Amino acid sequence: QVQLVESGGGLVQAGDSLRLSCVDSGYTFSHHHMGWFRQAPGKEREFVAAASWRDSSIYYADFSKGRFTISRDNAKNTVYLQMNDLKPEDTAVYYCAASLVVTQFEDADDYEYWGQGTQVTVSS
Repeated sequence: QVQLVESGGGLVQAGDSLRLSCVDSGYTFSHHHMGWFRQAPGKEREFVAAASWRDSSIYYADFSKGRFTISRDNAKNTVYLQMNDLKPEDTAVYYCAASLVVTQFEDADDYEYWGQGTQVTVSS
């Protein structure tokens, strides 16, 4: 059974940075495609970024390009999301997701495993 545990969320001011971490308990982490999604109150869950294990490809949503960076450390079974220049509109619960097979990295339905989420709140 794969368990994903996120950490690193918190309350910050606009312009600050945060680094989210997600530890994957599965023994096949190195073969997991990993993604970050977020969900703000009253809104649908949206894609933030993803990292493919197969060819090390990286994918970003338009809003996260240039401010967010996804990375993975296979030795630690961990994927990170470095978020810089945070804005109030980045306020959301951030979720880590994993899957052995993904056809569309921005599609939440393609991911098999999900963490419980970590709250990120950005004040203006």
